Amino acid sequence: MMWQKEIETMPRSELKKLQSERLCRQVKRMYENVELFRKRMDEKGLTPDDIKSVDDLSKLPFSYKQDLRDYYPYGLFAVPTEDIVRVHASSGTTGKKIVVGYTKNDLDAWKDCVARMMTAIGLGKDDFIQVSYGYGLFTGGLGAHGGAERIGATVIPTSSGNTHNQIQTMIDFGSTALCCTPSYAMYLGEAIEEAGLTDQLKLKAGIFGAEPWTEDMRAAIEEKLKIKAYDIYGLSEIMGPGVACECEEQAGMHVWEDMFIPEIVDPDTGEPLPYGEQGELVFTTITKEGFPLIRYRTHDICELIAEPCRCGRTHIRMKKPCGRSDDMLIIRGVNVFPSQIEEVLLKIGEGITPNYQIIVDRVNNNDTFDINVEMSENLFADDVRSIELLEKNITAKIREVLGIGAKVHLVNPKSITRSEGKAKRVIDNRKLK
Repeated sequence: MMWQKEIETMPRSELKKLQSERLCRQVKRMYENVELFRKRMDEKGLTPDDIKSVDDLSKLPFSYKQDLRDYYPYGLFAVPTEDIVRVHASSGTTGKKIVVGYTKNDLDAWKDCVARMMTAIGLGKDDFIQVSYGYGLFTGGLGAHGGAERIGATVIPTSSGNTHNQIQTMIDFGSTALCCTPSYAMYLGEAIEEAGLTDQLKLKAGIFGAEPWTEDMRAAIEEKLKIKAYDIYGLSEIMGPGVACECEEQAGMHVWEDMFIPEIVDPDTGEPLPYGEQGELVFTTITKEGFPLIRYRTHDICELIAEPCRCGRTHIRMKKPCGRSDDMLIIRGVNVFPSQIEEVLLKIGEGITPNYQIIVDRVNNNDTFDINVEMSENLFADDVRSIELLEKNITAKIREVLGIGAKVHLVNPKSITRSEGKAKRVIDNRKLK
């Protein structure tokens, strides 16, 4: 992986030159092969010759998730389908699935992205990496799997589910790293702690992604599993896991800028924002062959860090997304992200677990805002007065953070369904009426 290190530490001026060359080539390819992109360029009065460097990026049109649904399944591919060697798709929770395609070169590049991440946190050929992301159309399992093989590690492809088997495999096979969603990592940590098996683990690192999580949740996972927990970022439309990831410094996720150009834009106007300002994350793929995208609106809200990382890598870092502009809740006129509530609960800690569910409804044209929070076993044994006091404390903290009130309900231990994939934190019944 030495050649990767040379790319990761490339001077910014050289990196910009490389990006410019690849961007210009990509724009030309897409103009020739992707009907929708050509149409939008024409509408702006642009030709590929108008794009001469990354400085011209903001001239280019945005692309959107709805485009992928409108051209389902293969309408945005930039190569003939006979050159596509694999397809993946999103979970399709609303509307049609989001289908993406990969050429052989795309898959090799994806493996490199994840391999860079794994080496950046100290993993190598002597490690046993348990991949507990789901395999199949979801990109998580095969994405992590490919990166682990690339660094020469031993892959343990357990996929998701069957928690008892996950834990037994972890112990018997000597897993040293775990890849899964953070909510499932917390679930595993609870189960391992409850079974008194923590001392039998050989885990040293966890690579967690596919859903938002807070720094407090990271601390809780690290404490339960006795590991260092690292954040990895990706989305099916751009590549899958590995678009950005943390190094051992745990100080933001490095975006592999030789393959992806990140921007932050104002979510309302689309105007580019400078480094250090919070806004919507936008990605342009400059090496993908099968399914390239220009200025894709991710809806993730975060900011980019321009300052050099202590690890020596020169690629821009992104902060952990604090929420999404499209699943952001607007309750009584106030913007609410589930991660804000999670942060409050994890800071309280004592007497409750990190398992919660937000329920929003509309009664007589007024929004109702309820939060079910699971009690810990020791609180459940206490008296009613203790429960009432804790509910009031949580309610006050949430009002302090959000600026609006919520009805907090402490519910029985283990009564909120645990997730072996992405946790379902929000039930918004207003959308059903």
